[in-house]
Amino acid sequence: MAIFRIAAVALSALMTTPALVPAAPARAAAPYVPCPAVKPPVAPPPVPSPPPVGPADLAVGGESLATPGLSIPAGAPAAPAVTATSWLVADLDSGAVLGGCGPHERRTPASVQKMLLAAALMPRLDPAQVVEVTRADLQDLDPASSVMGLVPGGRYSIESLWLGLLLRSGNDAANVLARVGGGTAGRPGGVQAMNDEAHRLGANQTHAATPSGLDGPGQYTSAYDLALIARATYARPDFRRYVATRVADIPAEPGRPGFSITHDNTLLDHYPGTLGGKTGFTDLARQTYVGVAERDGRRLAVTLLGAETAPLGSLGEAAALLNWGFALSPGASVGRLVTPDEKKKTDRPVAQVKAGQHEHAAPARSVSWVAILGPGAVGALAVLLLAAPWRRRAARAAGQAVADPIAPVPDHRGSSRA
Repeated sequence: MAIFRIAAVALSALMTTPALVPAAPARAAAPYVPCPAVKPPVAPPPVPSPPPVGPADLAVGGESLATPGLSIPAGAPAAPAVTATSWLVADLDSGAVLGGCGPHERRTPASVQKMLLAAALMPRLDPAQVVEVTRADLQDLDPASSVMGLVPGGRYSIESLWLGLLLRSGNDAANVLARVGGGTAGRPGGVQAMNDEAHRLGANQTHAATPSGLDGPGQYTSAYDLALIARATYARPDFRRYVATRVADIPAEPGRPGFSITHDNTLLDHYPGTLGGKTGFTDLARQTYVGVAERDGRRLAVTLLGAETAPLGSLGEAAALLNWGFALSPGASVGRLVTPDEKKKTDRPVAQVKAGQHEHAAPARSVSWVAILGPGAVGALAVLLLAAPWRRRAARAAGQAVADPIAPVPDHRGSSRA
């Protein structure tokens, strides 16, 4: 009976060994292409290095986006040289990514983070609701930061707060909206809602620490993530109306006259087809921008991070990138913007990245025991096992004792502006 035990143990091992696939030939990684850059006249101050991005997150939206360098369609005209350290141009309707520079690299957002606040809380808040401003909403704001002009005890509609947030980049409005939208959890609850929304959208490099975009610990985003957020906000008619408003009147409060606020995005009046945008700046983030423009039935979004004020500034660089995007054929792309309803497994494919840029360990590969032994050997073992019950019954009929071929095995598992 020893032969049956050997055969049974061998086949049992084959059946319980995880199925491993033969090693596939490694595909060559796309060559690293530096982003076209222009040197600013004044060197920016040093900033801390952001944490690295994992290989799965790098490949969200397509393997061509898994690079800290340039990704543009083959045969496309040269992308403009800019000071921004990362940028992306995408078709807002089709979701096609037309090109980018370090699209998934983590960068500090400044006030473009306010768009995530809008994406998270606009669906929750009634624009007609009137809320009262508290001293706590204003006491931790830098006097030099951007504000819409709220006063303690003042009562404002949610719609006025959205206008103050998007037209004047009001950090005071951001604090109030986050507090009200956070419910019983207050402002921290509003920030948590922002992070929940980023996760829902697949914006894996985005983490909010403040509702306004003022610098906070561990607060990052990416050019790709901002395009996802822009796509979500521009899908809302109310957001499109707010962000395209040039002048808004804020009603008077007791002891304080009413006032008007104007949009700080000058592309609305200087770049044809602009549908709106959001600027940002802190010493750490430098200049940041998210904007959308329409031409010939196409709506393109541009996102950029880490730009300098000269020679073009974030708005001039955004205009140059939009011109480049509109010059591409409608079918050109290097990737896509993922959608919230896509399954996580398809959102996060693993792509190989050029060595020295984002190195990661290759997954271990092996071959199956079936491939090693061959189907003939496995078949012979199966015949021996199938014969064992018949031989055991025959032995019992003859009054002989037969050992069980498979013995049980013990279980051992046990800044300042924004």
